[in-house]
Amino acid sequence: MKAIFLANRSQTVDYVYSTEAKERLKGLVDIDVDTVYSQDDLEANPEKFKDVEYIFSTWSMPGGTEDKDDFARFFPNAKALFYAAGSVKYFGQHYLDKGIRLFSAFAANAIPVAEFTMAQILLANKGYFQSMRMVRRGHYDRAVEYSKSHQGNYNSKVGIIGAGMIGRKVIHLLRKFKLEFYVYDEFLPKSAVKALGAKKASLEEIFSECDVVSNHLANVPATVGIFRKEHFASMKKNTVFINTGRGAQVNEPEMLEVLRERRDICALLDVTIDEPPAEGSDFYRLDNIFLTPHIAGSQANEVERMAEYMIDEFERVLAGKTTQYEITQEKFEKMA
Repeated sequence: MKAIFLANRSQTVDYVYSTEAKERLKGLVDIDVDTVYSQDDLEANPEKFKDVEYIFSTWSMPGGTEDKDDFARFFPNAKALFYAAGSVKYFGQHYLDKGIRLFSAFAANAIPVAEFTMAQILLANKGYFQSMRMVRRGHYDRAVEYSKSHQGNYNSKVGIIGAGMIGRKVIHLLRKFKLEFYVYDEFLPKSAVKALGAKKASLEEIFSECDVVSNHLANVPATVGIFRKEHFASMKKNTVFINTGRGAQVNEPEMLEVLRERRDICALLDVTIDEPPAEGSDFYRLDNIFLTPHIAGSQANEVERMAEYMIDEFERVLAGKTTQYEITQEKFEKMA
């Protein structure tokens, strides 16, 4: 057995790896595409996996956040692990420590997030979200005036916080529109920001000057609670904050305090610290908050792209070609 599927829930493998993807893998390596091995299988029969060279996985990979066990120890001869999903943060270090090459479909997962964000930015600049709610409640004329008070998608200022894979894709998708881009990213030099067609800015500048602010920061300890009361309070009239990053990056009590006072500004939140927020929370009560259930990332047909990216990468490994999505130790330390 040269390759295996590894996940604690076999349905996630079936969801991400289509029948066509599995057939493609069978043509490349000795793998039983009908069997998915779990943490229990590893622990019950560790000798069974000593000859495995390649591991394919996706969501529900053994090694959850609360479980610090080193499941890489079951694969003494493994050469590479291909993770058809995004962040490898919760399990990856053990594999890197053992010299097992690690690949992630983070770039594939970035595409739908960027598309989702682009759509929200374009709609936000038209006052779509609040005006839709006003019309539904019978305030048609008020909705018209509210929408007209927005800048539209011509010469508006868009703040991108975090110019990693997703933040850069958002800018690329929006380049066809005449927008001004402000970027906050401590790791990106001014020259790189300029190459994106953007202006390097501080958090304070972005919140106080932009018409829409979109968060794409990496989820690391340094970014926890980075968005505070003063940032939201400084937002211009009728501006919008979008979060498809992580809820932990927002000081939620302070944000809610401002949103209670400033009904003109709006928050589009695909992520919160608790998902879902507690029953009765102001996240549900405030008219200027729009919640979605963490749907920006890959779903439905979109998940198949993640598997395709990893099989493409596997083919490059087998052919000795340059790979595109390998997670080195340096990348691992910087990624979300």
